[in-house]
Amino acid sequence: MSTSLFSGELQDVVIVGGGVIGSAIAYFLAAEHGVRATVIERDLTYAKASSALSASSIRQQFSTPANIALSRWSFEFLQRAHETLAVPGDAPPLLSLEERGYLYLATEPGAATLRENHAIQIANGADIRWLDRPALSAKFPWLACDDIVAGTWGASGEGWFDGPALLQAFRRKAISLGVRYVNDEVLGVQLQAVSPYVIGRTSNNQFISKNIVLATGAHVNKAMGDLAVSLPVSAKKRDVFVVESPAQLADCPLVIDPSGVWFRPEGRYFICGAPPRQRDGMPYDPDDAPLDDIDYGLFDEVIWPALAARVPQFEALKVRSAWAGYYEMNAFDHNGLVGTLPGFDNIFVASGFSGHGMQHAPAVGQAMARRVMGHAAPEIDAFTPARVGRGETLIKSREQRALDWDRVRNRQMRGIAGLWRAFWMQRRPAGRKFTTGPKSKDAMLDGHLTSVSLVTGETNAAPHELRRAFPVNAG
Repeated sequence: MSTSLFSGELQDVVIVGGGVIGSAIAYFLAAEHGVRATVIERDLTYAKASSALSASSIRQQFSTPANIALSRWSFEFLQRAHETLAVPGDAPPLLSLEERGYLYLATEPGAATLRENHAIQIANGADIRWLDRPALSAKFPWLACDDIVAGTWGASGEGWFDGPALLQAFRRKAISLGVRYVNDEVLGVQLQAVSPYVIGRTSNNQFISKNIVLATGAHVNKAMGDLAVSLPVSAKKRDVFVVESPAQLADCPLVIDPSGVWFRPEGRYFICGAPPRQRDGMPYDPDDAPLDDIDYGLFDEVIWPALAARVPQFEALKVRSAWAGYYEMNAFDHNGLVGTLPGFDNIFVASGFSGHGMQHAPAVGQAMARRVMGHAAPEIDAFTPARVGRGETLIKSREQRALDWDRVRNRQMRGIAGLWRAFWMQRRPAGRKFTTGPKSKDAMLDGHLTSVSLVTGETNAAPHELRRAFPVNAG
């Protein structure tokens, strides 16, 4: 359903970008708040949209609690989407959810980080199993583990699904609830001089809205052309290869090799990929590289050797096809920018997911709908775009995490010390003065805390979160 956009018609909410994020927001606005948004999408065929080119995987193996929470909620939504997104009179959507997990492998240099991240995941409710080398070999006998120290495997809540089907399910359900999709391209937005409303111009028209949500993925800055602000988001091409092999890999999960190469089953085939290779000894990852420029040298020189080394059965395989899609890469910290655009009360952004967009679309869609309606959405607070201006990355260094941990624990322990002080104030003999010098409980507790927290502080992110090693928008 595509309708024209009437320039004189005041909209309640305009969503720029009708991919999986924009369509999820539109659905939740309609389903939970009764708001019939207008969605403007430049290509309603989605032929080159990142949502249509995604490898559509979902994981809980992050090193940040905020990402783990989004994945857990999104996975639960995917499990019931065939009912939730069903349109009366139509066949229910079929998402083909495969709950086989991710398998991260680590050699000796990466084992400590893997262990630290595993602790964070367990603490945040993820069902992730720690497997040492013997356990890996027993569970996945087709793996070559001679150089592997350990792995972490998602026993539940991880896997892959049909991403384009999820996009269409959100879209169809939203339309059935009164959402309007318009085939046009937004070239810029700005605040109206004499009112709090937002004016937008498109290639064919203009519009005015009380609120606007920018969900245009890698090209979000183009839509913000008239605002004189920009976000550190750009389009980074990622190649995905479809291979045929006689390999029989029982219960194969999505495997992340220490080399950065990944693979997973896809029907009777496998799909695989890797980060861009270097050219002339330098990293080569240009913005907006043509999607039809598949780097087959990446497969020949990097991916295939790594596959054959990790799974000997992959020595026999054949490339059947390949495709490419864009990461909406957030160069600041490789995590989504979600929430109110700093300096504007009614301009919202959901972009920069750096490979997490498809898997987090359900959770982000619901939270953004609440935020647009003026309600609290604490699950996306950590992803605020304002963190860029403040220089606060979502993924922090080991030292930053240790300091944060110290501050939290110090506040907790001072609270305990305060209770201790109150207790002794009630019990002290009349006329006796309670001191807070070097020998006080506060000093002793804080001194003990410092030595403990430096050891138990949080750790920095896994290398795969700092340099993407996953399929296009698969996360």
